[in-house]
Amino acid sequence: MTWRKRIFDLFFASLLVIILGPIILYLIWLVWRKQGRPLFYVAERMKSPTESFGLWKFRTMTIDTNDQGVSGGHKQTRITPFGAKLRAKRLDEFPQLWNILKGDLSFVGPRPPLREYVERFPEVYGNVLKSRPGVTGLATIRFHKHEDRLLARCSTPEETDSTYCRICVPRKARLDLIYQKNQTTCYDFDLVFQTIGNLFRRGR
Repeated sequence: MTWRKRIFDLFFASLLVIILGPIILYLIWLVWRKQGRPLFYVAERMKSPTESFGLWKFRTMTIDTNDQGVSGGHKQTRITPFGAKLRAKRLDEFPQLWNILKGDLSFVGPRPPLREYVERFPEVYGNVLKSRPGVTGLATIRFHKHEDRLLARCSTPEETDSTYCRICVPRKARLDLIYQKNQTTCYDFDLVFQTIGNLFRRGR
């Protein structure tokens, strides 16, 4: 991560914590009231081929101690009614401001992968994770909806894993490397504003 990108992240994360603080506190109260504890879901993700961190989100699913792999159609029944509302506007990702402040994430970059996929595709993620993972990015904007539709059709963990490995991993990596090659502060601004625009369009 360049010093310009780190300053960009620290400035806007701090600003958003101040602006969104009351909303985040309200969401914490709503999650507690409608779902009970735990309020947060902390998942292991990779920020480099060898370094992991805990990715923070508001909990949107019922608890399963054996949960693993990416979320496909076989996990849809575990999404709570309130969790579905949080996911629809990506409000469940607000706690990731903490990850940005800590330096685990950037605002813009490849989505942080699960350890199992980094270990299974070391060459792919060895290149992709030369960029600090982000909350949003080119692959998120261009491929996220299509990925959701693909995985939603999967009815078993095996089918979800096969679809993710065969289609999602290479397509997202291709987009992540395009971002990596063209990354600038102006490009980061553009992708952030595209993400915000997409969120407003979801609410229509």
